[in-house]
Amino acid sequence: MVKDLIFYLTNFVEKVLFSEVFSHLIASIAVVLFSTLLIINVVSYISIRRFLFIRKFNQGLQLSVMNDAPGISIITGAYNESVTIIDNVHSLLSLNYHKFELVVVNDGSKDDTLEKMITEFDLMESHYIFETLIPCEPIKKIYRSRDLAYKSLVVIDKVNGGGKADAINAGLNIAKYDYFLNIDVDCILDFNALNLMMEVVLNEKNRCVGVGATLRMSNSSIVHRGTLDAIKAPKNILVRFQELEYIRSFILGKMAWSYMNALPNISGGLGLFDKEIVLNIGGYDKHSLGEDMDLVFRMVIYMQETGQKYSVRSIPQTLCWTEGPDTLKILMRQRVRWARGLFQILRKNRRVLFNPKYGKMGFIIYPYNLFFEFLSPFVEIGGVFIFLYFFFIYKTLLVGLLVMTFTIMTFYIALSFSAVFMDRKIFNYYKSSRTTFGISAMAFLEPLLYHPLIVYCGLKGYFEELVGKKKAWGEMPRKGFTKNI
Repeated sequence: MVKDLIFYLTNFVEKVLFSEVFSHLIASIAVVLFSTLLIINVVSYISIRRFLFIRKFNQGLQLSVMNDAPGISIITGAYNESVTIIDNVHSLLSLNYHKFELVVVNDGSKDDTLEKMITEFDLMESHYIFETLIPCEPIKKIYRSRDLAYKSLVVIDKVNGGGKADAINAGLNIAKYDYFLNIDVDCILDFNALNLMMEVVLNEKNRCVGVGATLRMSNSSIVHRGTLDAIKAPKNILVRFQELEYIRSFILGKMAWSYMNALPNISGGLGLFDKEIVLNIGGYDKHSLGEDMDLVFRMVIYMQETGQKYSVRSIPQTLCWTEGPDTLKILMRQRVRWARGLFQILRKNRRVLFNPKYGKMGFIIYPYNLFFEFLSPFVEIGGVFIFLYFFFIYKTLLVGLLVMTFTIMTFYIALSFSAVFMDRKIFNYYKSSRTTFGISAMAFLEPLLYHPLIVYCGLKGYFEELVGKKKAWGEMPRKGFTKNI
């Protein structure tokens, strides 16, 4: 009797729940995924076209010569950056903008980063009077150049603060302008980056608290004295995967969110911020492993709590080229840290979830990061177990599961191709069609080689954060740029 009951129940589950319902589920997922693809592409394309249309009627290029243009303090932290520091400082000092200063924070480097800057830029110790608005590790010395060609350069030598956040906070205590640009020291910027980003700020009806822009990999590109001479596709396969990932994220994802004024984060590689708002929220959180995303979260929450209208935007044009990790060890260290940072941010700000008081933060930004970013690794690992379960228990349903898997992979491959070719059509950074196809082709290998690694790093990061492992940013050694001899 019991055996018969088990048999009938098993048969019912297999034929009804796992056959009919599962087939409908597959169809529903396919519809949702491809509808999402279409919506993201359409919104991103509208957002990019809107940006280009506005540019035709603004006074952007005149900002470089306007005396009353808002000033910008470029702040970058440097820890053991001896390989690239000189090229990077020269690059930043050559930007096309009328009123800016460059604040380089030597965050307790153990190599000759500071010594190289002192020699190259003829630095001498300056008696600089400033007010400590944000706590940071002690500042030992402040340097200015004796050469008038580098009059906009300020170098801070401080005790190591354990991460980028403390270095930027030190720079904020020195910065004299109303806006600041947070940039990683290994980045090469577009000559007109400051103009383009400030244009966005000035064209917004509401107070623009932050502006980001598209980042790309500088690996294999040719750089001379801080200037990008030739843009080339990365040769290293890991960096190529990152290049594809960045193009897809910035061109499609961030531009769609920017259009809806629901941008979840601004990359730490390049971000322009309203200094007053950042000071009001206490600067960067040096205890956060995702300090850049954490900053945007807290700024938006602050604007919502104080009842101020605001905007956070992203620029589709590539304004920053950064050196991507080219080894598994360094890449995994970076992604584990990002995962831990996301966990910290969601845990710290959980009060905003579906809270009407926080508007888009409560109903779009936080839920998206929770359900589509944080939970994604768990869903994917769960999918692997379901696949194994069906393979060993319900082989007849394996075909349906494979169809769903193929549908999801096709979705992401199509998303990647769409991003790369949209970028090629509008901005044409890679002049060769062969190069464009080469980057796009990585989309076929990504689900098999690169994405599983990212899922693993996400789960590892969550676990380390959950068990309270000591926070560590870790060093990101630079190999320097390819130079055109």
